[in-house]
Amino acid sequence: MKDIAAIKQPVIHDFERFEGLFKSAFQSDNQQLTEIYSYLLTNVGKQIRPTLTLLCSKLCGQINDMALQAAVALELMHTASLLHDDVVDEAKERRGNPSVYAQWGNKTAILSGDYLLAASFMVITGINNSRIWTILAKVGKLLAEGELLQLNKADGETVSETHYFKVIGNKTAALFSACTEVGAISAGADEYSVKLIREFGENLGIGFQIKDDIFDYSDSNIIGKPTGNDLKEGKITLPLIYALKQSSEEERQSVLQKLQTVPQDESLITEIQEFARSKGGIRYAEEKMLFFKEKAWNALSSFPDNVEKDALIEILDFATARNY
Repeated sequence: MKDIAAIKQPVIHDFERFEGLFKSAFQSDNQQLTEIYSYLLTNVGKQIRPTLTLLCSKLCGQINDMALQAAVALELMHTASLLHDDVVDEAKERRGNPSVYAQWGNKTAILSGDYLLAASFMVITGINNSRIWTILAKVGKLLAEGELLQLNKADGETVSETHYFKVIGNKTAALFSACTEVGAISAGADEYSVKLIREFGENLGIGFQIKDDIFDYSDSNIIGKPTGNDLKEGKITLPLIYALKQSSEEERQSVLQKLQTVPQDESLITEIQEFARSKGGIRYAEEKMLFFKEKAWNALSSFPDNVEKDALIEILDFATARNY
């Protein structure tokens, strides 16, 4: 399995152009914003989403300014959503480092995220394609709706696969599919190709999120980072949803009660993780992840074989086989 740095190679020169535009969008005359954005830019993560946009654009034609601007706008939107999510979740860490919320407080984190959203809008104004405008506006709306859905914790409705897939569909899958779709549209792809690229991105996003949720029930010593973060926040994801479905009503109520008590007693996290594993929650989630991986792979199968298609398949492999 290749790492993301290797996967970027077919579009590396255009990715370097993206990085320059992305950094430029962070510029501000405000000293505090400059300090915060400098901090963020040293912890940008894997940047899978802009890589997807550029690879899909090149798969369907050529990378142009429209693709680069769309990639920047989407990554700014994604970064803003992370700042806001950390405030909502009271998350102290992001990618193994203190979050902006932890470092500067909730008001500064929210306003910094608002600034990045505005910066995203500014980039969008330079895109001369109303269809791409609509996609970008829709994904911004879905990100907010997904976070609101996720706030409804540990009640009867949220302990269901229907609710779970609606949340990750609005959050992770919507953003991934937007990244792939705008890449194809910017290159002038035909409608059938755009449909397939969108389906690839959507199913990749679902698989990616399921993998993240599996990590929350894994041994932190194996994956090299803290686990149980979703449980600390009272979020019920697929491994636990399945485990609760396999349980008696007494077991179910006991686990839900423990979940509500986690903020006062984090030692309960280990018990809940073990419960999910013992009931087959990890195995079930992995099976679902592989189901969506296959759907994503099938969506790409109609495209001619080339280095861009290979790189997209490698992203799919990375998303579902990674250990971080």
